[in-house]
Amino acid sequence: MKLLVTGGRGFIGIRVLAALQQAGLTAVGSVRQATSGATAYLAIGCLNAQTDWSTATKGVDCVVHTAARVHMVRDSAADSLAEFRKVNVQGTLNLARQAATAGVRRLV
Repeated sequence: MKLLVTGGRGFIGIRVLAALQQAGLTAVGSVRQATSGATAYLAIGCLNAQTDWSTATKGVDCVVHTAARVHMVRDSAADSLAEFRKVNVQGTLNLARQAATAGVRRLV
């Protein structure tokens, strides 16, 4: 079984990814930007309605979606609510649609 953990370096994602890997499962985390030497991560850019998940979801059986826009201490967005919706609603719908198209069996 192959798993994709979105938000692989986030507060929850990093722990989920580590637990899955410790259990001996094949799991990779998605991140915004690649880091040299980090083989357990796949850079996909920002989470939004335009994110291309085709490479990340190829051959994946389950996506554990932990990526999100969360509390922002120094939020400089003119319309914070709109920014939250771009990521947490539109970005998640985009991921779900592309995962289904790729044949992913589960989205958690």
